Amino acid sequence: MTTLKATGIVVEYNPFHNGHLYHARQAKKITEADVIIAVMSGNFLQRGEPAFVDKWARTQMALQNGVDVVFELPYAFATANAPSFAKGAIQLLDAAQCSAFCFGSEDGEIEPLERSFQLIQQAGEHYEQLIKDATRRGLSYPKALNEAYVATANTSAINGTLADLSKPNNILGFHYMESAYAIGSTMTATTIPRIVAQYHDDAIAGNQIASATGIRKAFFESDTLETVTDFVPGATQNILHSQQSFGSWTAFYPYLRFTILRDGPERLKAIADIAEGIENLFYRAATTNTTFEGFMQDVKSKRYTWTRLQRMLTHIFTGFTYDLRDDMQTPSYLRLLGMTQTGRQYLNEQKKRLKLPVVSKAAAFSNPSLRMDIHAADMYALGKEDPCLGSDYTTHPIFIR
Repeated sequence: MTTLKATGIVVEYNPFHNGHLYHARQAKKITEADVIIAVMSGNFLQRGEPAFVDKWARTQMALQNGVDVVFELPYAFATANAPSFAKGAIQLLDAAQCSAFCFGSEDGEIEPLERSFQLIQQAGEHYEQLIKDATRRGLSYPKALNEAYVATANTSAINGTLADLSKPNNILGFHYMESAYAIGSTMTATTIPRIVAQYHDDAIAGNQIASATGIRKAFFESDTLETVTDFVPGATQNILHSQQSFGSWTAFYPYLRFTILRDGPERLKAIADIAEGIENLFYRAATTNTTFEGFMQDVKSKRYTWTRLQRMLTHIFTGFTYDLRDDMQTPSYLRLLGMTQTGRQYLNEQKKRLKLPVVSKAAAFSNPSLRMDIHAADMYALGKEDPCLGSDYTTHPIFIR
């Protein structure tokens, strides 16, 4: 019997759109894979915001559009900065015995990213010191990272084009490669170019591909799904139309505000990523602002990116502390959200070779990280005013024949 070959992808599908469909198909094609395994963020995402729809709906979208297995990226990694996000995702794909991983990038070629990785490996401690110096001057971490990279590249003797690490997908791709190297993974890194729409681009009428950011923006500005139907596959359209409400900080803010005002600055200090007295600023802003938009206008600054602020707020909302994060440094299970018939065949073939246990029933596995995922799902349901708290215990992995 021929063993199925798997390629891994790291996704959020917020929501699943035509660009994601292209990615899944191309990943399968260029790596000659039989199976596509997606590691997908749960109900809170890397940019520090609640998902547009929950993880079960997004799993359904994925399985109906070319993905064969969906594993959940645990909360501790899904809501982390790029290096930690990549670390968790790559360790899961490696544990699932993928032979390759494929990501979208602005460069669209793997060689520039490989040269950039080689450059930074050679620079070593000097590169890290440049980052520290830049952050001490008040630059945000992403800007400090890019400044250090440009300075290092300008003195490099490496021949050939380097990747542009000011671009969000290139940055993530670099960290995927870095993480794979760190654990000695045998997975092959591959990339495809992002097409038509970049990460933050608006949805433009007449195009069939838009960024997930642009799709969400178009929906919230129009308050109708008709404005986004051109950009998503039919299965996504059907699932979106079945939803009663959609996740956003605008909707979740009353609960967030209550939490900030209830806990006060002293308790907020224990929350992951809270530092440098920003808990006092959050408390003052929550006292005076009745909308999330007004709150963010009061707390934004050059030192903290919008994304970094939102990650802090996500942790406040879910109660994710420094102590909890310290207990979740490495993924310890593969949480199965769904699979196709081909995906099931692959998991059956590989069950003795998988490096982590597969969790299909939440109640049957006790783990701090899994408990955090379940708690985050409940907090998400509360924010959407969904009465079905505890659904992670009652929802079985989705199976599509």
